[in-house]
Amino acid sequence: MHSANLKPSIFRFTLIGLLSFLMLSCATMNKNDKSYTKGGQPGDILYNYIHTNISNNNTVNSLLANYKGPKNLSTVVEKYEDEIAQLYKQKVLSRKPSLSEEAKKARFANITSNQASALFAFYPIDTAKWMKIISTYSGLSKNDIYESAITAGLDPTIVFAASASGFEDTATPLINSIGLVIYGQDEESTAAVKFRAENDTYWREGLDLSWEPIYGSLAGSIVYLEADTTYHIEVTITDAYGDIVEHSFQTTTKPNTPPIDPNKIYYLSEIYSGGQLDLEALNIEGSADGYAKIIGDGPVIEAGSDVLAAVNIGNNSYVMLENLTVKGGQRYGIFAKKAHHIWIKGCNVSEYGREAVDIRNGKAYSSPTSNSPINYDSGIYLERSGIAVIEECEVHTPNLGSNNWSVGHPKGANALQVWAYHDSDAYRGEFIVRNNRFYGSQNHRFNDVIEGRMNTERRGGFVKNSAIYGNYLAYANDDLIEIDGGQQNVLVYDNELIQGYTGISIAPNLLGPSYLFHNFIHNLGDDRGKEWTAIKAGGLMSKPAGQTFIFENFINVQRNGIAASKVVGDSTFWVNTKNNVTITQNTGSSVGYCIFDKEKFIKSVSNNDLCFNETLQDARYEFDLTNLSEHPLSDNLEFIASLRTQMPSTRSISEGNIIPNFTEMVSLTSSIKEPKTICEFRLEQTAYVPITNQYKYGTTVVSPEGTVTMTGNNWVRFPVNCVLTESSVVSLTLNIEGEAEIIGIGMETDTKESSNRIIRFSGTQDWGLNGKANFDESSNTAEFPVGKYITGQVDYLYLLLDNDSVKPFENEVKVVFSNVKVSE
Repeated sequence: MHSANLKPSIFRFTLIGLLSFLMLSCATMNKNDKSYTKGGQPGDILYNYIHTNISNNNTVNSLLANYKGPKNLSTVVEKYEDEIAQLYKQKVLSRKPSLSEEAKKARFANITSNQASALFAFYPIDTAKWMKIISTYSGLSKNDIYESAITAGLDPTIVFAASASGFEDTATPLINSIGLVIYGQDEESTAAVKFRAENDTYWREGLDLSWEPIYGSLAGSIVYLEADTTYHIEVTITDAYGDIVEHSFQTTTKPNTPPIDPNKIYYLSEIYSGGQLDLEALNIEGSADGYAKIIGDGPVIEAGSDVLAAVNIGNNSYVMLENLTVKGGQRYGIFAKKAHHIWIKGCNVSEYGREAVDIRNGKAYSSPTSNSPINYDSGIYLERSGIAVIEECEVHTPNLGSNNWSVGHPKGANALQVWAYHDSDAYRGEFIVRNNRFYGSQNHRFNDVIEGRMNTERRGGFVKNSAIYGNYLAYANDDLIEIDGGQQNVLVYDNELIQGYTGISIAPNLLGPSYLFHNFIHNLGDDRGKEWTAIKAGGLMSKPAGQTFIFENFINVQRNGIAASKVVGDSTFWVNTKNNVTITQNTGSSVGYCIFDKEKFIKSVSNNDLCFNETLQDARYEFDLTNLSEHPLSDNLEFIASLRTQMPSTRSISEGNIIPNFTEMVSLTSSIKEPKTICEFRLEQTAYVPITNQYKYGTTVVSPEGTVTMTGNNWVRFPVNCVLTESSVVSLTLNIEGEAEIIGIGMETDTKESSNRIIRFSGTQDWGLNGKANFDESSNTAEFPVGKYITGQVDYLYLLLDNDSVKPFENEVKVVFSNVKVSE
């Protein structure tokens, strides 16, 4: 299924009755095994070691002196041995310290600077918590606390920020979501969310905000909202003592199109005469009241390798590019630096980037004297820029592909590169990447398809308050999506991801929460057929610390669903997963797991996920099993087989496992409604016209009932009259005998067929909108959300049977089209 199809109406969730028992299938580890250990922060691990082994013969100091744990932990133990012993005796080093004020006063009143350093070193995730506790209950000055934290290796910028007061709570709107952050909170507090649109009289339940431990906030997102709509939001925070504080927000989501300055609309044919299109030189930019807009009206922007980018936005802001075809550029197709409010729509970008002049050790160089392999060349690169929309674009065919991991980390071009850290905090983040097609090919792949810069910094990648949804991303030798870095309220959803070494990388998440939901990740593999995992995580301790929520994704891969990659030597990660379906095929020492977490981090949770390894015919986990509750049908082979035939459109979620605001319930038995038919095409024998430049051989027969039977290599069109909206869905019946290159339909306004208006339901050729997963071969029916791609007047219906790779009447294919209609 094409990624942009994966809106809630296509991810169909079917309610089933909650079973009276919960079956836990045989997982990799048994929590009752003596060898079974859970992981946490270094302080948790050390506390467990002391608490388990202490006795009359083993004092705290002797246990610490003989500690033989991981090297990085042993080094810190050796440095703070006396401080650790004191903290343990004072019950400060404890899995669950007391919440009472009196206990905190007693335990922290006499804490020393060295003891504070030990706490920061052993609990790197809890920067804000220790700042608050030590500042409140100890006699240490603020400067003493700063020095203690920095001595322990914490990032000084975080140290000062985490201890500061006066952060403003935020409600940041995107087009279809709102990100919330409320500061000055405690980990023990809960934050219930409800919201309503301005004109609604009822409140809807949102997902609770989650604890963010670096700045000490409660944060989260409200999703699947309407564009350009005012929402009222109420957050009820209840602390550990039962005290309640209400927070209210009112904000308006962004519109689906930006405001345009009517005096700054430029047609490309009027301003472009060849070479680079340089907006800085042309002084084209708008303002907050109206963007400047450049419309592609025929000419192709073709730039040579003598200019950095084919289209240079520079630091001009409030700019919209629409329907441009862009080719060339030494490094980039479209480039901006330190800009904001950029909107790129419907652009086609290709043939950009450097070409290999020298190959060394399997990697490409731009010259024999270059010291660095070619890397980071991009179809679109918005460097240190913020507040941008990239939608309905195609980026493909860079000049250079990427090497694979057999010769080291992949290097090469990407489709979209993001560094959303503008110089001004007001313009950071707020990237929306939606309904695009970014694709390479089997032998000419991207490094990452969507790549972020400054991966191991909070200012890296998408930074905060960003959304990547409705995209089709294919062919990478590394990650298909990379959101490493700052990830606070970064959303990745409704995407289809295929043919990458990894699906989505969140390694590391330096500031959460981030959300991955309703994605379809399948058919992974680099150019060798090698893959690692659908979702890649890691670096929780070395680059602390953000939580990722992973909800209702459909994962069908050879190796792993969620697994780690070491970040600065650390493979720990923090996830909260629910209602996912993960099917793996292979087995091995690090292969075939739904979740592969060797560290078994104690805060990670897996709830109602369906996990199935086809080789073992069972679930396969490496995880903290005390925090694992499997789907009740995890052992039902018939049910799992049914999921395989319907992926990813049908999921079974029990009533007790609905995720507020995230689980979209559209096929409840009590509320099923027949879709409203808006166009039903009456196809007649006398009406169709063969497409002469596509026709090679074969026949077309139209029955009196409007059924069209086609053979050979044969395209035809019928005149129709239909208006498509964003919620339009086209359905039809397809009976296919044999296999062709393309079998599908098109919805055109003229007699020139284009790939972005053709829907391919079957065939071996990767052309047109991918609707293969929308075709159910068992029932011969197809249903495709055409309104996600095509809106407005449609004057011609195209029927396609493309099979020009074979000689006439060899391997002849027959297709019968019937019952073609469009519904809302």
